[in-house]
Amino acid sequence: MGPLRRRVRGGPVTPPLVLTVAGSDAGGGAGIQADLKTMLALGTHGMSVLTAVTAQNSLGVQGTWELPVEAVRAQYRSVVDDIGVGAVKTGMLASAPLVEAVAELLAGTDAPVVVDPVGVSKHGDPLLAASALDSVRTRLLPAATVATPNLDEVTQLTGVTVADEADLPRAAAAILAYGPRWALIKGGHLAGEAVDLLTDGSEEHWLRAPRHDNRHTHGTGCTLASAVAAGLAKGLSVPEAVTEAKAYVTGAIAAGFALGGGIGPVDHGWRWR
Repeated sequence: MGPLRRRVRGGPVTPPLVLTVAGSDAGGGAGIQADLKTMLALGTHGMSVLTAVTAQNSLGVQGTWELPVEAVRAQYRSVVDDIGVGAVKTGMLASAPLVEAVAELLAGTDAPVVVDPVGVSKHGDPLLAASALDSVRTRLLPAATVATPNLDEVTQLTGVTVADEADLPRAAAAILAYGPRWALIKGGHLAGEAVDLLTDGSEEHWLRAPRHDNRHTHGTGCTLASAVAAGLAKGLSVPEAVTEAKAYVTGAIAAGFALGGGIGPVDHGWRWR
């Protein structure tokens, strides 16, 4: 991994570089769009490798079209080989061939990796083929510095069901068994305060925040994972990056706004308003 900031001779400092490998959300609340907004808000330069296009709005996902593996590989090599990268975040990968291709690319990249194992959308629409689950378990998760599943994704990947806060360590252990260095289990679907557990199997960090009475939470998972990647690109430790990301996404949820006729997005620019 190169220096966190680079200066072209006589020019301005280059901000830390973060790459998202994910799908597009036409409505701008999640996916690539949410990732790039988050990276900008947190003082980094966001770059993107598009894996799929979705027809998506506040009501749900009306269609998905994945890109060819060659197109994904070419985008990744184009960015990393010329510009470099300080951290990588993965999101929607759609199919087993895409998961395996991205895992291979990550294995050859000297930078921390945040894996958001996107399985379904906020509205319950599938974004990952069932046939790709084994590739996520055996190829993608082992490449992760931090894996950030929500509770539905934990169940999808491991079979572990989380009913309350006491189940979070068991969920984390099940995810860590597949090889990521750290697991961040997001407990946002539980009742009460918003509690997440970050652990590497030896130390635990419990992150708590008040639950905001706001239904406009589209893009929460993408935003959190991208914020963690931004922190890692800036040189923060995993616990530091996750703590900062939790604070950022909590504010974004509080400021989430109505958009269209359904669930609106979190506000990525809340600190500027």
